[in-house]
Amino acid sequence: MKKIRIGIGGWNFPEWRKGVFYPEGLPQRQELEYASHVLGSIEINATYYGSQKPESFQKWHDETPEDFVFAVKASRFATNRKVLAEAGDSVARFLTSGITRLGTKLGPINWQLAETKKFDAPDFAGFLKLLPQAQDGVPLRHAVEARHDSFASDEAAALCRDHGVALIRSGDSKFPEIDAQTADFAYLRIMGTTDQPLGYGEADLDRWADEARRIAQDREVYLYVISGQKDRNPAAARALIERLAQ
Repeated sequence: MKKIRIGIGGWNFPEWRKGVFYPEGLPQRQELEYASHVLGSIEINATYYGSQKPESFQKWHDETPEDFVFAVKASRFATNRKVLAEAGDSVARFLTSGITRLGTKLGPINWQLAETKKFDAPDFAGFLKLLPQAQDGVPLRHAVEARHDSFASDEAAALCRDHGVALIRSGDSKFPEIDAQTADFAYLRIMGTTDQPLGYGEADLDRWADEARRIAQDREVYLYVISGQKDRNPAAARALIERLAQ
């Protein structure tokens, strides 16, 4: 079985304090260190909204265990556009912003498309060609989060497969759940947590744990509990980790 990493989006969330996820009294500066010893990965979301300092990526690298991995959400300026194939400058700017300071802890990059962006084969192919296999000597893995139904097609999957790019699978959400094997890793974002103590009910936790095991028969798995009832996401992630450890 391939490696399965379970995580959440971000780590700086006030509702996770006071014993909900972080122990009471834990200094805020130690939250990433704590989270990285409990979870297998974290998706960095702040990079979607604006550039981060290279020193920040270095700091995050240094505060986390050697086997920890970050997924990084790419800049919205590269993906929220009418013509994706014209995003070359924005893609290059993001890839040289300091993310490679994460080194071996740099996991997949999430190129999240706008909900209104429809699949256009020549345009999408042009965009995929902009995604390099390495930057500053650091290997890169790319994943596209398509949020329009038109991407649930064999042609879109084939283009991703040609470039070794994963199509992100969105679970328990309003977005299309595209389940296509297009890379040597799978990237899942599940968004159905509610106010239940563990975010998900027992049956749904079992379902996602079983699904992660199935996929891991031939691909590395990155699964993030995102959105939904956000204050319950760490509990859901930990419950999945416990099930997969059994």
